[in-house]
Amino acid sequence: MRDWLVDITLFLFAVLFGLVLSTARITAHELPDQKWLFDVDQLVGVVGCGALWLRRRSPAGLCTVLMVVSSVSELVGGAAMVALFTVAVHRPMRVTAVQFALGIVSSVVFTVLRPEGDLPLYVVVLFGLAVQSAVTGWALVVRHRRELVASLRDRALRAEQEAELRAEHAQLRARESIAREMHDVLGHRLSLLSVHAGALEYRPDAPREDIARAASVIRESAHQALQDLREVIGVLRAPVQELPQPTMADLPTMIAESARAGMPVVLRSGVEGTTPDTVGRTVYRIVQESLTNVRKHAAGASVEVDVTGAATDGVTVEVTNSSGAAPSGAPGSGQGLVGLAERVALAGGRLTHGPTPSGGWRVSAWLPWPA
Repeated sequence: MRDWLVDITLFLFAVLFGLVLSTARITAHELPDQKWLFDVDQLVGVVGCGALWLRRRSPAGLCTVLMVVSSVSELVGGAAMVALFTVAVHRPMRVTAVQFALGIVSSVVFTVLRPEGDLPLYVVVLFGLAVQSAVTGWALVVRHRRELVASLRDRALRAEQEAELRAEHAQLRARESIAREMHDVLGHRLSLLSVHAGALEYRPDAPREDIARAASVIRESAHQALQDLREVIGVLRAPVQELPQPTMADLPTMIAESARAGMPVVLRSGVEGTTPDTVGRTVYRIVQESLTNVRKHAAGASVEVDVTGAATDGVTVEVTNSSGAAPSGAPGSGQGLVGLAERVALAGGRLTHGPTPSGGWRVSAWLPWPA
């Protein structure tokens, strides 16, 4: 509809231009000596106005034809200006410059062939130059406005796409967080289950008290594992920040659970002040993953957990275990230490791990204390 309205308006402008000019000629009795020339001029003007309906197909070609014809016919001048306007809006600047120059040449030729009374040549040429400049300037304004609108629309589209990408990236990070939490939490709980189940399997003749205690730990660990799983999966329905996160204060509880499972573990903590949540959560996960690995790969080994630090020095955590028996046979992903290294790196710290001279294993990490 918009294109139709523009085409009709420009067509009516060209027709009105020819009617006004021809009426002025008739009223002022300024017709050429050969009347048939005026009739041909009117016919050419009508054909030129009708040709404007084809201007969208070939703007430059139509403009060239009308500019050439306007060098001998003045009534086609309105159609020629419309064609020049179309070229300036839809074609590159160099094409517009060529058509503009052709229009100036046509004005000179028309003035030479059909002089306007006593008007000097330069006056007619300057008038034509002014008219063409106004038409071209208006067309360039329309063109740049359209380019600006298209640019703004493109920027809005890109901004929307970037927002979608950021949302997808946030979802990906949330899923990575879920996977990490599931590995840390459930790995720890299930390793406790594996240890006690193995003890019951290989010691069926154990005292009833030991069997009852192991069964109680298995039941409690299974119940806690289910609770942890519900909390982790709850992230899928709520923001990640709403997932209950452990802190440094939860370390003694976890150490006590491991001790009840039969692991000789000692905790020595010498942290001055209250650690930030991020640091405390990272320390908890380091100790949790280390204890899980000990149960999986060094069953029966004794463990020492040392946590020290202050606001000025950062927090250092070391988990050292002695050499243990053969691996428990509990399945492992092999990604625990890799995940720990990534977690520590995200917190701005350093993680090292490796065997000790006595045949055990040590995991050591340093974490900065944010201001």
